[in-house]
Amino acid sequence: MPRELVVMACAECKRRNYTTDRNKKAGTGRLEMKKFCRFDKKRTLHKETK
Repeated sequence: MPRELVVMACAECKRRNYTTDRNKKAGTGRLEMKKFCRFDKKRTLHKETK
């Protein structure tokens, strides 16, 4: 199955905190998850960046 590596950035502080992989065929939109931001010290929305 083709998977690609993506970088996740915090929506509040705009820092790139996480990397993850996703299935290329499953979705065409950008990935969004709630993850813990160590700079804000709380759970925030993280979005896929280029």
